Amino acid sequence: MTTLPQPGIGLTLATFAVVIGVLVFVHEMGHYLMGRLFGIKADAFAIGFGREIAGWTDARGTRWKVGLLPLGGYVKFAGDADAASRPADAADATPAERAVMFQFRPLWQRALVILAGPLTNFLFAILIFAGFFMVDGRWMTPAVVAKVVAGSPAARAGLAPGDRIVALDGAPVRTFDDIVAGVAHDGGGPVTATVWRDGGTFRVTLTRAMIVTPDAAGHPSRHLGLGVLSGGAVRERCGPGTALVEAVREVAALIRLIASGLGEVITGHRAASELGGPIKIAQISGQAAALGLPNLIQFIAFVSINLGFINLLPVPMLDGGHLFLYAVEAVRRRPLAPQVHEWAFLSGFAALMSLMVFLTWNDLAGIGAWQRLSGLFG
Repeated sequence: MTTLPQPGIGLTLATFAVVIGVLVFVHEMGHYLMGRLFGIKADAFAIGFGREIAGWTDARGTRWKVGLLPLGGYVKFAGDADAASRPADAADATPAERAVMFQFRPLWQRALVILAGPLTNFLFAILIFAGFFMVDGRWMTPAVVAKVVAGSPAARAGLAPGDRIVALDGAPVRTFDDIVAGVAHDGGGPVTATVWRDGGTFRVTLTRAMIVTPDAAGHPSRHLGLGVLSGGAVRERCGPGTALVEAVREVAALIRLIASGLGEVITGHRAASELGGPIKIAQISGQAAALGLPNLIQFIAFVSINLGFINLLPVPMLDGGHLFLYAVEAVRRRPLAPQVHEWAFLSGFAALMSLMVFLTWNDLAGIGAWQRLSGLFG
């Protein structure tokens, strides 16, 4: 197993602050620019929460600031009661004031402003991957079997080194990553693979099995697989158009992989202890930085995709929660009561704080903090 570099605490913290700062800025800039497009006034654009440590006010009256706790950010539009975008009481607002308030814009405009944040995260990742593909080409691993794990579903089905998997359940396969993404879902049911061998193709049905491999931090990660291993990567030159198309495919594949991984955790096919939080992100950020700037930039792209995906989950306080409430409002054809927004805020806050505590607990367990602590009293 490859040994990853172990950077110092200073580099790890600095890199974590850069990664989170860049991605929060990108996400919130999506909200801000879409709001500007619709003429909505932004009162504040914040990176981080808590006490302001630096900031300035622009000519439009927007306060740009950096908070003490670098674990998120927000855009507070006119008409928002707080950073969570709960609507404020605007009974005494003048028509001119209402014209620039977020809560008085048409439902479709509010939805687009909310959706713009996650979509900007995806677009940011696409541009990063496209840039790498244009400069360095696209490193891809052909969907060719280099080794078959003994006793695996692939071995039992008769697959052999040199076989090329060209389709899974009828979906075309271009790279080995497509195989990984194609089998990492559906709870381990059978999958039909179309295999090319000796100038012809044949089909074989395989049952997915749980495979254990090390993740980027060297910790064991369980995932569904077939028991086939890939060979070396090859480089494909890409022009601007091809690079952009391949970048979109790359981001789409990663979104599917993230969704399937979360689905496995929810259905119990993957341990919840494998989920990571801010400490794990910081740890991998430092390792990526120690490996060089290109690795760090690609890691930023991957975290950006995760940030966009997570924000689309229908959890109150997240963008997906706002979109869910807007969908309910669209069905009802009238705004929701303030009490509903209050309940959504409180429940969402409780859920997010609980999740943060759980992920931090996982992170501390992953770095052996609890074993060291127990050793002090053992």
